[in-house]
Formats: sequence, C-alpha cells, structure tokens
Amino acid sequence: MEHVRTRPRGTRRALIAAASLVCTAVALYPTVRTAHADSPALSVLYKTSSTAASADEVDPWLEVVNNTSSAVALSQVTLRYYFSADTTVPYTFACAWAVPGCSNLTGTVVAMADPTATADHYLQISFDASAGSLAAGASSGDLELRLYRSDWQNVNQANDYSFNAADTGYTPSQTVTAYVNGALVWGTEPSGATPTPTPTGSGSGGASPTPTPTPTATSTGAPPSGGTLFDDFDYTGPNDPDLSAHDWTIRTGSGGPGIANTWSQNAISFPSDPTAQGGKVMRLEATTDGTTTTQAEIDTTSEKFFQGTYAARVYFNDAPTTGQNGDHVNETFYTISPDNSLYSEMDNEYLPNGGWGAPGPTLYTTTWYSADAMNRQTHNVISSLQGWHTLEMTVENGTVTYYVDGQQYFSTTGIYYPREPMTIDFNEWFIDLAGASGSRTWDEKVNWVYFNNSGALSPGQVSTAVNGYYSAGTHFTDTVPNS
Repeated sequence: MEHVRTRPRGTRRALIAAASLVCTAVALYPTVRTAHADSPALSVLYKTSSTAASADEVDPWLEVVNNTSSAVALSQVTLRYYFSADTTVPYTFACAWAVPGCSNLTGTVVAMADPTATADHYLQISFDASAGSLAAGASSGDLELRLYRSDWQNVNQANDYSFNAADTGYTPSQTVTAYVNGALVWGTEPSGATPTPTPTGSGSGGASPTPTPTPTATSTGAPPSGGTLFDDFDYTGPNDPDLSAHDWTIRTGSGGPGIANTWSQNAISFPSDPTAQGGKVMRLEATTDGTTTTQAEIDTTSEKFFQGTYAARVYFNDAPTTGQNGDHVNETFYTISPDNSLYSEMDNEYLPNGGWGAPGPTLYTTTWYSADAMNRQTHNVISSLQGWHTLEMTVENGTVTYYVDGQQYFSTTGIYYPREPMTIDFNEWFIDLAGASGSRTWDEKVNWVYFNNSGALSPGQVSTAVNGYYSAGTHFTDTVPNS
C-alpha cells in the first residue's frame, strides 16, 4: 500500500533559551462544569507581570497548592488559563521558568468548542512524571508562563476571562481552573455551568473523572477488544515469504514524501544486531549521492488498527552510517488511514538535523485531522534521541497520548482523535537533499512492534507483554480482527 504525504511546516521563532519548551495546537474540546468549592483538592494562585490591556505577550504566573492530606502527582494535574484570541493568527506558548522544570511541563493552546464573549481559547498546562509530586499542603512554586501571537503583534488582554491586571502578587484565582485526572477541582469555567458536586477526597485528587467529550466527527468504531500484534522482525530478507504472510508490504511504488519515486525493496533488511533485544532488527536505509536516491518504507497491508496501545522500540541515528552529515532526514513510526472523509494519522517523526525550516535534533509527535488542510496538533522538543528508544501511543476514550521511554511526551483529543482504523508503518526518507554532498547512507532500526486493542496500557504493561513474547520464543503473533 502506498501512502503519499507532503507536509511542509513553517519556521518557528525561538522565544527563550533552549531549556524552554514550546508547543502549539488548536481545537481541543473542553468539558463544561464547576468545581465543588467547599473543599477543593487544589487551589491555583495567579499573578501577571504584564498588566497592560495591550501588551506584547500574556504573562500568567501560576502556583498550584495541594489542599489534601496526601501527595498529589503533578502528572495527574492540568491547568487552564482562558483568553479571547484577537486574530486567527496562532498563539505560541513558552515556559520562562518553572520550579518543577520547564522541560517537565507542556503548554497547549486550545480552541474551545463553546466559546464565550471572554474566552474562545485556553492555554492548558500539563506535567510529565518527572515533575514529581506535591506533598500535602505544598505549593508547586513559580510557573512563569508566556503566551504570544506568532506574528509578534500585541495581544489585547482586556476581554480575557482569566486576566486580572490587579493581581500583581500571587492571589487565588477562580478564573484559572485546575483538574485532577480530568475532574475539575478548582475554579469556574467560563460558561459557569454547575453540575452535581462530587467529593474531592484526598491523595490522588478524589473526584471522579468526567467522561471525555466525544469527537464531533463520526467514528467507524473499534474492533473487538483483546486482539494483539507482536513482531520482532525475525526474517531472512525482503523476499522472505513470511513477511507478506504476516501482512507486511515493502513500498516500491511512486510518490512522496521526500524524493518522489525512490522507494526500494532493497532499502529494507533484517540483520543481526547484538544491541537489540533478541538480537535481530529491521533496518530501513535511505541512501543518496545527490543524483540517485533510495528511500525505505514498510506498512501493514490491513487497515485494522484503531483504539488501543501502539508501541515500537526504534533506533534513531543523528548522523549517517556512511558519508557526510547534514541531510534533512525523517526517521519514523506512525499510523495512517486513506485520505478520505475520516482520515486519521498519528506520527512519531525524528529529524536529527531538523527540517521544514525548524532546527534539530527533534522528535515531532503529530495527530492529524486533515492532511489537505494541514489541520493537526503537533509537539516537539529540541533534544537528541540518538540510540534505542521505546515509543508508545495510546488511543482510548477520546485521547491520544504519546510516550518516549515510559515518560509522557504529548497528548491530544477532540477532533484529532482517530476516526477510522489505520495501518502501522515505518519509513525513512529525505525531506530534501540540500544539507550534504557525496554518497551517504542513513539507517533507522526497529527492534519490535506491538499493538493491543484492549485499551490504554501503561509503558510497564507493554514492557511486560513484550518480554513475555521473548521469553516464550514467540517471534510473531497477530490476533487483531480485521475491521
């Protein structure tokens, strides 16, 4: 099966030092409810260092306080700062300083499904596991956040729901909301709707998570639960009959992405590798001398993978195995459906030398709604991933969550949630040939791939399952029903 994807990306302007984390996205779907104010599990303190109604950026500084008698993991906490966008020009988030570490939090700009006069977007802050926990009665310390228009024009804060020019010192703010495991525990959302209160409890936040909103697009539904795919790529070569019997197809057709019409069966091999679990890998090679080029892609033939857990152990390279460095190459693990009205795609794309006008090395995780309209949510961090890494994507209850080596990297929801079954795919390709000269070869290696359609598994559960297959001597299994 051929997948043709062309996706230019614009240049990002660096706002702060490399330690800052930058992420933008649009069109998530918030739920609407009000916290039980009697005994909030958390409270949020707010101040602004940008007090003018018209300013070059929004500067919400926040602190989160744990009001319970037990520790609360920050990875369970999300915060929302609401504002009214002045334009269709995207807004960009940056972390200037954070006591838990800027690298341990993610900011996502979200377009609200039900806007109000003072809020049509919000900035959502989430934390990864490395941010640690809030002890009973403890504060997170400063979270110094920045939000600016990507065209660098002034923002108008006068009609922003969460903005208060009078709060120049930390003050409890009911217009900045906090959630624990998806349940609102502090503040009032812009609509002011009030459901039946739920007890806040203690420790993990107590309140029962509210159901994830259903995406507006129609979904074809998930296959029956319980099916799994595991493959450790123990094949003799690209012509091994077991490869096609196990539903894999090596691309040899025309089209993009990258250098069109250069996909080669010989770009896929299955050598021994002492650094790999089980000692075998699938190797994808992209080669060029500037004139003759080959690129590598392998896909499942069946479009049957939808909700559940996807994982693969992948070896990324920051430099070619032979020849001069400098190419804009893309080393990937992704899922994709046909480009139809229910088009769905989830990407892990590693760019060791950057690309699309942006620097590297960096891993882009992207969930797509429309390739034609370039409508997607994407996230990246400038950091080398040279070597082996386990990539995981969970797709359940309206949320897609990406993990790298067991740590949450990014999550998306709303209209970006997949709407139909997809294939599982790997490829390595040149974005362009402008960065190097002479003959060079780039390698990406895949140790194993795993899928389970019974729900969102933790990274530890994935590791246990994969180790079980190796212990049993199982090289391949596929019990995932055809959709």
